[in-house]
This record gives sequence, structure tokens and C-alpha cells, in this order.
Amino acid sequence: MEQEQSKLPQDEQPEASIVEQAISNSTKPKTVTRKTTPKSASTKSTKPPSKTGGAKTNATQVSVAKKRVPRPYPASSFEEALPLAEAIHKFASGQKVRRLTLLKQLEKSPTSSSTRMLIISSSRYGITVGGYDAEWIDLTEAGLTASSPDAPIRERREAQFKLAIDNIRPFQKLYLEYKGKKLPTHDVLKDVLIHNKFEIDQLKECVDLFVVNAKFLGLLQTIAGSETLIPIEQVLDELGKKSNSSDFISVKDINSVSRDVANGSATRYSSSKVDWSKTCFLITPIGDEDSETRRHADLFLGALIEPALSEFNMDVVRADKIGSAGMITSQILEYVMRSRLAIVDLSYHNPNAFYEMAIRHACQLPVVQISRKADHLPFDVNQVRTVVIDTSDIYTLVPKLETYRSEIATQVRAALSDTSIANNPISVFFPGFQITAPKEN
Repeated sequence: MEQEQSKLPQDEQPEASIVEQAISNSTKPKTVTRKTTPKSASTKSTKPPSKTGGAKTNATQVSVAKKRVPRPYPASSFEEALPLAEAIHKFASGQKVRRLTLLKQLEKSPTSSSTRMLIISSSRYGITVGGYDAEWIDLTEAGLTASSPDAPIRERREAQFKLAIDNIRPFQKLYLEYKGKKLPTHDVLKDVLIHNKFEIDQLKECVDLFVVNAKFLGLLQTIAGSETLIPIEQVLDELGKKSNSSDFISVKDINSVSRDVANGSATRYSSSKVDWSKTCFLITPIGDEDSETRRHADLFLGALIEPALSEFNMDVVRADKIGSAGMITSQILEYVMRSRLAIVDLSYHNPNAFYEMAIRHACQLPVVQISRKADHLPFDVNQVRTVVIDTSDIYTLVPKLETYRSEIATQVRAALSDTSIANNPISVFFPGFQITAPKEN
């Protein structure tokens, strides 16, 4: 029994056994003489302190073994907990289902730590009922609405807010404190929790989860270059005006946005009816369908660029969305030379992107540069301010989406507000050189 307990993670062992083991390990002699004094409730060693300072070691390890305060919030984000409920809809039509049957459909091990975390987090959020060792798992009433693909988007978002923010006390406090205000630094958010006497060991984890949940729900929006925590009522009103849930972009929608763009559901543009003063041409590597380059292009367009430009009332056009008949090269050049703004994605060092950007530079027209962090820009263009986006993994990208959108919006604002000749290598080193697009027929 003692050997089995010693294999458990330290935070799951009974407190007494941890202390006894710690004391035994730190003062273990070659021969042990046990006293017949019965064990008391105290966890102090019955052996005299050794000359090597064993008593001091014991005190330290007893302190380490102190029981942690239980989290007053789930250990994972709402987005990470939601797939369990979505699977119940998919495989059991939203009805109660046997835990092992559901996990088999999900191809998850019933005994893995990730499965345990998924079930516990879903239960802590109030999405489902039934623990990780329960025979059955069922959806709560709110969980049913929050995860149903058939529920109206407004009702679904309202239920998600109730579960992800309103029902979690520390999250609810932070939301009520900063609703309608600029989101402060994480340190300030932690101070609010401390001031309101929340007993939380991992304050940073709590704040991070609140911010991630708020972003998922669309509560964090960039206003005047700053992330603002907008009221849920405003989000719901905006959703009520939209006929299609795909119009509302949250962190969870990134992949679906990419698929929509890739499948051609985005608006196609004809140069014969373009308002160039409201057009932003996206110069970017596109690649073949289902290629890494195409997924990259779709992600940047749907999750970063379009949201960043929403406040400017501009249409973002990519080369593969030009719907006019005719020679594609001439149409691309027309967009390069006539659009009010161009955003250039220099990721993958695509030659076409550099070629089109050079023409834009020669026309002395405003350009905003963006690029993956993994791609080091050539000397000729690395002197120009560039929004560098870290796409090394989802854990570094997702928490910074709003920040990247803000950076792009800030650069766009600066580019559009400058009525003088755009600043680029050609205008700096050859100030008299400029080409202009021919007049439209």
C-alpha cells in the first residue's frame, strides 16, 4: 500500500503519507530503531535531529507538502472543454450517453490525464454532468444550448457566456469590474482578485483563462488600438443583426474562417465595380488548395487582417477572389496600382509578393508589411516597420491575436492618415522617381 501511494503525484497523495515519506527519505539511516510510542495525529518525526541538519530538512519538506487550495475555476479554457458537449451532439443527438461509448467515438483513452481533464473541466463549467469515472455523461440545460449547432447564434453565445464567465466567481468579478473599459495589464487583474479575497494559488493561470474565455466569446475587441472588454449585451446585439454565425469571428472560428475562404464562400470582386478608395489589396502567397501556404493565407486573412480593417470600412481583396474575366496578371496589377491600401504578407519569401510590393513602392502608395516570425526579411525591406507574427504554435498565436490585430490596425491608421508620399526604400533613396497608373477607361 505504501509503495502504491508513493507512485501517486505529490498533490494527490494523502497529506500524512507525503510527510511521513519526506521525513523518512531525509533522515534515513542504515539501521532504524523504532520506538513503541503510538503515532499521534502530528506528523513530526519521533527521531532526534541528526547532526547533518535533518530536522531543518524535515521542516522544509513538511512545508512543501502543504495542501493546495482548490481552484475556484476550471483548469482549462471553456473552448477546450466544449468539444465533449459537441461530441454528445454529434454521436448521441444531444442525449445522455455512456462515458466509454463516447470516449471510444472520440478515440480517447478512458484513463488518460487529458481525458480526465476534459471531463472534469466540462463538469466544472456546468456544460455536462457526470465525472471521469461515471457510467453516463449528460448535457445540462445550458450546456445543451451552448454546444448545439442548431441553436440560434445569439442564444448559443448567451449560454456560453453564462457558463464560461458568469458562473465562475473570479471570472465574473473581473468581467463586472472592467465591463465597457480598456482591459488592464494582467498584474492589475491579479490585484483585483487579491483585493476581493479570492484564495487562488495560481493567479496568473486564473487571469489567463479569463482573458482566453473573453476572447473566445468575442468580449475583447480592439477599439482605438486597445483591447476593450465590451458588455455581453453589445455582443448579443451585434449577433442579432447578423444572419450567419460565420460573420462573427472568435478564436474558435479560426479554422472555419480559413475553410470558408478556401472554399470560395468569401465575396468575389470584379474590377469593373470596385470603389478603389475603399479597397485594400492583400498581396500574399496563396499556394495550392490544402497546402500549408494556403492554410496560412486563409488564417491571416480571416483571423487577423479582416478583423483589423473592420473599423476602416474597407474591402480586403486577395488575388484569387478577383471575379472578373480576363488576364489575371493585368487584374492583379490594376489592384496593386489603384487600391487605396495594400497589405503585403512577406511570409515564405514568395517572389510574386516581393514583385507586387516593388510596383506598389514605385507608385508611392501606402503599404503595410506583415510576416511570420520564422521568416527573416531581406535587408532591402527589413528597415520598414513590419508586424511580425509568431505562428510557431497555437499556444503562442492565439493569446496574441488581439494584439496582432491592434498592431495591424495601428499601421493601417498611420498609412491612411499620411497624405504625403508613402515612405519606402524607393521614395527614400530615389525621391524623384514615381510611376502612376493609367486612367481608367
